[in-house]
Amino acid sequence: IEIDILKHPIGRQDQYIAAYGNLRFITFSDAGIDVEKVDLPPEEKRRLNDALLCFYTGMTRKASEILEVQKANINDRLSVLGEIRKLAFLAKGAIMQGAFDELGEILHSGWELKKTLASKITNPQIDEKYEAARKAGAIGGKITGAGGGGFLLLYCPKEKQDAVRKTLKLRELPFRFESDGSKVIFNYRSGS
Repeated sequence: IEIDILKHPIGRQDQYIAAYGNLRFITFSDAGIDVEKVDLPPEEKRRLNDALLCFYTGMTRKASEILEVQKANINDRLSVLGEIRKLAFLAKGAIMQGAFDELGEILHSGWELKKTLASKITNPQIDEKYEAARKAGAIGGKITGAGGGGFLLLYCPKEKQDAVRKTLKLRELPFRFESDGSKVIFNYRSGS
């Protein structure tokens, strides 16, 4: 509906991960879409989840405005997009090997690249918060979604998390990986 009917300039990854759930590696190509489950033992999945922090930046934006600029810039940013794609494969490898600090570094590299895709992906307030989090002990992170506001996801070793929380003074949103995708939790049917 968003893409085909409303013509929003968005990707499909959000819809796929919501439908499938769990940790997934999603590959988009001319041949189609491949959704691969990334299996981790429960204790490793918990260790990864515990190292990720999510904070609300307090900033809102129209994602479509950022994504329209990003889409218009695609031909000029193909090399950057290629680097981001390579990082996705490195991130998958780091996760599967349990090299989560390496994943934090990959997130940082990806964020540095993502910021070059469109001018409103970041702003001085986001940059300030991100750099403060890194100085307090976060290894890497990114603004989720299109950027420009919303949520700041950080990879941070457990022993540095309180320092990051204290430094950022943002509302934290605790979360857990969901092993299932979307499901109906209530189904009301009338008697007709």
